[in-house]
Amino acid sequence: MIKTKENSEHYSWGEQCDSWIFHNNENLVVKQEMMPPKTSEKLHFHNLAQQFFYILKGEATFYIEEEKFTVKFGEGITVEPKKKHYIANESDENLEFLVISNPSTDEDRILV
Repeated sequence: MIKTKENSEHYSWGEQCDSWIFHNNENLVVKQEMMPPKTSEKLHFHNLAQQFFYILKGEATFYIEEEKFTVKFGEGITVEPKKKHYIANESDENLEFLVISNPSTDEDRILV
């Protein structure tokens, strides 16, 4: 089946952020997410999962192990397992991105 935001499972998280699940099994999760301006997620890590974030629109700020990274449209960044991290939208525009996790982050998200 061809996946789109319209035919994919959707959920809201954080401060009016959105996630559309394009693929989800124990080995691979692919989501498209949207964060409104001035929002962020909570600091956390994954024991097993590595994640790749690819920016579709806007500019993301990542905090990974106390380092700050700015990732722009058309760029991506990998977060390795056990690395404390969070993503923030510090801009005045919506941020849209893909997040690809291997294996699944279900039951593998530890808040710090």
